[in-house]
Amino acid sequence: MKSHIPHAALTTHDTTRIDDLRIGAVRPLITPSLLQEWQPATDAAQALVESSRSAISRVLHGQDDRLVVVVGPCSIHDHAQAIDYARRLKEQAAALQDDLMVVMRVYFEKPRTTVGWKGYINDPHLDGSFAINEGLEMARALLLDILALGLPVGTEFLDLLSPQFISDLVSWGAIGARTTESQSHRQLASGLSCPVGFKNGTDGGVKVASDAIQAAQASHAFMGMTKMGQAAIFETRGNDDCHVILRGGAQPNYSAADVNAACALLRKAGLREQVMVDVSHANSSKQHQRQIDVAADVAAQVAAGDQRIVGVMIESHLHEGRQDIVPGQVLRVGVSVTDACIGFEQTVPVLHGLAAAVRARRERVNTAA
Repeated sequence: MKSHIPHAALTTHDTTRIDDLRIGAVRPLITPSLLQEWQPATDAAQALVESSRSAISRVLHGQDDRLVVVVGPCSIHDHAQAIDYARRLKEQAAALQDDLMVVMRVYFEKPRTTVGWKGYINDPHLDGSFAINEGLEMARALLLDILALGLPVGTEFLDLLSPQFISDLVSWGAIGARTTESQSHRQLASGLSCPVGFKNGTDGGVKVASDAIQAAQASHAFMGMTKMGQAAIFETRGNDDCHVILRGGAQPNYSAADVNAACALLRKAGLREQVMVDVSHANSSKQHQRQIDVAADVAAQVAAGDQRIVGVMIESHLHEGRQDIVPGQVLRVGVSVTDACIGFEQTVPVLHGLAAAVRARRERVNTAA
């Protein structure tokens, strides 16, 4: 085998003509271990993350008949507004805990079809300053504050490094439609400590999500960064708590026929026949008010006894609609800066409708038994 040790004395080579030609700047990044030392998870936070992950896993494995409901803003852009929302949601979660396993949607990273604001971690001040170190600190602080209210959180894992900074505080994770087919994200999911949902592809195809689950269940070896900030090779054990999220594509895919088709594909692949339905995105034809109708349709399927529907995703904020980020213009409080959401007042009856559907399903199943 050829040795990698040079025969001649080492010299400094000028590679500026061929390396980093399109890099404008390189700035230092804090390490995950340093951030976690500054902002440690409390004993109560750790207990909540552990218990909520376990509860979601039991739902996925048919040991808990509740519905997992991941609900919250399309994206986080303000700490105080997120906490206001969390307090309101916690009240509903406590009231409906016998029927719903409520997880607050706390999305810090936004995939862009072309360009645009990439989220709270990437640009926390919404001004193109890209204060990523601050964004990581602000994101972790928010997660800790939400957990302190007694509410578990779910987020999308988009960047492959960010989980090292915040995933210890996350009870449920998502891999988005644009990244479900990515080998790197499938490998990431295989090593995450929380349950993970894979969205169907942007074209509506469920097979990519089914393939992703199979990949994530397996063990992998890949390159990554340790919590001390060192490059390393990670070997994962595989994640058996993964599921499909139906989010629509060229057309909606939340109907009973769509659920049947998705579950048939999962059965053929030897996977659990279960789906979570995202009532937003292509399933609502990107009309935020349509989420209410889609949720009602899904609730009817649940009430009719369909045990394959294990969860629902809802995009909801303090107030309905959306707004653009315009330099120099003050943003409206409690309104999304990415996808349009339904308001919290509209969200409450949706949650109660889903809870009623779970009770009806439970009664139907118990009667049949």
